Amino acid sequence: MRFLAIIFISFFLLNGCSKRDETGVFEQVIEINAGQETETHVNENLVIVDPLRVRAAEITSSLSDRLLTAQIFICGFDGRGSIPGYMKTLLENTPPGGVMLFRNNLNTDNRSIRTLINEASSLIADKSSIAPFVAVDHEGESVNRFNRGVADLPRASFYWDFFLTGAPGAATSRIEEDSFKAAVIINGLGINMNFAPVAEHLTDNNRHFLNDRSYGPSPVFTSLAASAFVRGMERSGVMCVIKHFPGSAGLDPHYSPSIISADKKELDMIVSPFYSLILSGARAVMVSHTHVPAVDNRIASLSPVVMRNWLREELGFNGIIIADDFYMASAGGMNPDDAAILSIASGADMVLVWQMTMRHTHNEFMTALERGILPRERLIESVQRIIYEKLRMGLIE
Repeated sequence: MRFLAIIFISFFLLNGCSKRDETGVFEQVIEINAGQETETHVNENLVIVDPLRVRAAEITSSLSDRLLTAQIFICGFDGRGSIPGYMKTLLENTPPGGVMLFRNNLNTDNRSIRTLINEASSLIADKSSIAPFVAVDHEGESVNRFNRGVADLPRASFYWDFFLTGAPGAATSRIEEDSFKAAVIINGLGINMNFAPVAEHLTDNNRHFLNDRSYGPSPVFTSLAASAFVRGMERSGVMCVIKHFPGSAGLDPHYSPSIISADKKELDMIVSPFYSLILSGARAVMVSHTHVPAVDNRIASLSPVVMRNWLREELGFNGIIIADDFYMASAGGMNPDDAAILSIASGADMVLVWQMTMRHTHNEFMTALERGILPRERLIESVQRIIYEKLRMGLIE
């Protein structure tokens, strides 16, 4: 397999430098032709078996179709302090692989948040024997679902400013420490997944949408900063979902299309922070609804070329791919249920669904599975990845 390996060398980061430039004067990008033959010696008789992968396959094979299809959902839910009766019925009938919390769930005291999460997690685990991911968007400052004073984090751009005025190592150390402290608090509430950090460096194309949510204009610093954020969260048992692969462009994709008009070489630079994070062990990626014509004529979240060929084969990602919300305008107006089914069939592992429609969405997935529209092998592959990560995190004994 041939691919463009991008290696970042920053003389400033390694040895210090008196010059600074907001466009990334420190970095040097070296392209390496990875297609050249290299001699390796492999013991062909050596088979390495990951016991967690084996256990994940066993658990997956034991699930009914109803539980199998529900496992790929990350569902929003109603409730603050306790779960309403109709929501309990929904979670019992369709115990999802994950739930996501918003301001309406978290605008209360910590004890009530903990009670709500414990109730939801226990209910789902009782009905499926599999604990859910409990997710939140917690990037910092403008993207913060909690009340002020609960696990506060600065905006991402703060660390770029800190980097420009101080030692680079101090900036990434500060990120990891801030991230760890926040993760201790949110994990103590029962949250184990964070839809963060943003792994997109700031460009003219994404500036309007991301602004201070990005770690700045340097892909090198973005890689280092996002890696530090992930390390801090993981140290406290919170799994990070790096986003939004392969990038964002234009206005807010919740309301407008997102198109990156760049050739493959430019795209390699745009996704270089994601590649760096994958190499350092990132376990989940959120794929956007961005259209990248140089790669495929379908949006990324519906493209096997983006998810299978590019993200998995070329960049080597073997964790969970989560598709962004299909109710966003950038998804192109396709029926959200149809889009979610197509996304899983095309290579995603989990989709975001909403409590108002989850029962219908689940029925649609069951029908698609029965009719072969959603290949069973593709679904099983996704659920095995989900179960593996839950085993790795200790959510399943």
